[in-house]
Amino acid sequence: MLPRTVYKVKEIFYTLQGEGTHSGRPAVFCRFSGCNLWSGREQDRSEAICQFCDTDFRGTDGTNGGNYTAESLANKIISLWPSDHKSQVFVVCTGGEPALQLDDTLVDTFHKKNIYLAIETNGTLPIPKDIDWVCVSPKAQTKIVLESGDELKLVFPQVENNPKDFECLKFSHYYLQPLDGKNVHENTRKCIDYCLKNPLWKLSLQTHKILGID
Repeated sequence: MLPRTVYKVKEIFYTLQGEGTHSGRPAVFCRFSGCNLWSGREQDRSEAICQFCDTDFRGTDGTNGGNYTAESLANKIISLWPSDHKSQVFVVCTGGEPALQLDDTLVDTFHKKNIYLAIETNGTLPIPKDIDWVCVSPKAQTKIVLESGDELKLVFPQVENNPKDFECLKFSHYYLQPLDGKNVHENTRKCIDYCLKNPLWKLSLQTHKILGID
């Protein structure tokens, strides 16, 4: 992969991680623009590979959004971390699909500035080496090329994606996360029941939505 000179970012903000293993941990979220499974336009929703995405990842007009170099992006992320606290900066690179832009140059720049780097990806694209935490969230009708990582987080239920199909992959944690929408309470119950019957899997809730934070 050729190094990028400009990274297109929808938004960057400081909040608590709401999902998975790091739920409740302070984090800077860096949301990259663009995705390989949907254009982000509602008029294209019926043709999207991922039908349930509820994230705005189009353009660069969000909070702290814009076009960044590796250096300026790392500095912006650091600037949002509490300046009087000496803990390592924790950034979650998300999207859209961050693997479309995240490259070795950016990973190296983050590490040189003592940034701990996590990625949330759909797993359909290769990612740079040395990312500190890899979370893969498979989507229906896609081919997963990332077959190992730290956590696999499956939105459930998906007719096309059976949790059993992913148990052969090499992840440290396996999560089921209720499909949001009008049936979220029923889907949560289904996740709970599945986890109880299949203890390899753990329940992941979108606690940021429950708490009403970004």
